[in-house]
Amino acid sequence: MKLNDKIYIAGSGGLLGSAIFRLLKRKGYNNLITLRSSELDLRNQDLVNNFFEREQPLYVFMAAAKVGGILANQNYPADFIYDNLMIQNNIIHSAYKWGVEKLLFLGSSCIYPKNAPQPIEENYLMTGFLEPTNDAYAIAKIAGIKMCQSFFNQYGCRFISAMPTNLYGEGDHYDLKNSHVLPALIRKFHEAKINNENKVSVWGTGKPRREFLHVDDAALACYFLMQKYESNEIINIGSGIDHSIKELAILVKNITEFEGEIIFDETKPDGTPRKLLNVEKINKIGWTPSIDLQDGVLKTYIDFKENYFKYTSHQNSFISV
Repeated sequence: MKLNDKIYIAGSGGLLGSAIFRLLKRKGYNNLITLRSSELDLRNQDLVNNFFEREQPLYVFMAAAKVGGILANQNYPADFIYDNLMIQNNIIHSAYKWGVEKLLFLGSSCIYPKNAPQPIEENYLMTGFLEPTNDAYAIAKIAGIKMCQSFFNQYGCRFISAMPTNLYGEGDHYDLKNSHVLPALIRKFHEAKINNENKVSVWGTGKPRREFLHVDDAALACYFLMQKYESNEIINIGSGIDHSIKELAILVKNITEFEGEIIFDETKPDGTPRKLLNVEKINKIGWTPSIDLQDGVLKTYIDFKENYFKYTSHQNSFISV
């Protein structure tokens, strides 16, 4: 990508999209297109087609999606599958139709089978049953992968797909009903501390293991892949290290300086027992993360305290995966 190439960041108001925007600005890219869902409803085929016809972007980072944690996925499966299918179908087809040079589609680690061998290799896709608490979202993302592969194979489109692990960092979504585990814990422990509460309840047993990647590392990986990766095969983005939910809760408790007790509510679902990505593929072609979990969570907590109300004032439905 040249510094004056027109680049569209779909989902630029979300966690990963905003990190990609910050990274490209720092690197000197000066022709970036960013629109919120209030300005362009990506579920509307005509609006998306007209946008691509008018703007003619050369590169597309596709970080737009409707996302959420276990509770949101359980309560709104129809919204998750419909919105995500419509968003990705419209963008990918318009990118083909209007001659986009290269597109990076961002999926999710939840596309892999619930009981996949660990760490999860890319070729484990569609080899077993999905985690039922988020299968609607996962199926939509799998369809997006297959769509990119189909346009790659049939038309030679340079549409690549990457699967990030759990992301966190600046600009995260801290709604307790709809957010992922790490931002939810940060808010829970912070509010318990300032309200002088003596305990924090955490969903599940604390035994499931999760991998986390700071969003600034993920943005660097996306930029790297857009520059270097040319294949219709999916590629994982992750740290290659996982932690139990209990370990994560203790880490957040210590960073927020909460002095009370952690209670694990075993009446609530755990979700997938373990989800660790095999990242040998991306490591071998030259990318590795640089922010460890301790430093990343500390940075995120500082940002949460300084900017949380700023983020919630403009939060919308289309936030990054």
